[in-house]
Amino acid sequence: MESRLGADKVRPGRDVLDRIAEIVPPGVNLSALEAGYAPAVVTENSLHRRSA
Repeated sequence: MESRLGADKVRPGRDVLDRIAEIVPPGVNLSALEAGYAPAVVTENSLHRRSA
C-alpha cells in the first residue's frame, strides 16, 4: 500500500495519453456495464487534455 503513495502526482506525457487514445478512443465502452455512461471528460472537449 505504501508503494502507491504519491501516485496521484504522476502526470503522463502527451505521448502516453495519445497512445492510450489510439488503443481505446475516448467514449469507447470496454464493458456492457459502461453502456450509456458518458463522463464529462469524454463529452466536454475542454477536459480531453490536462493542462501542463
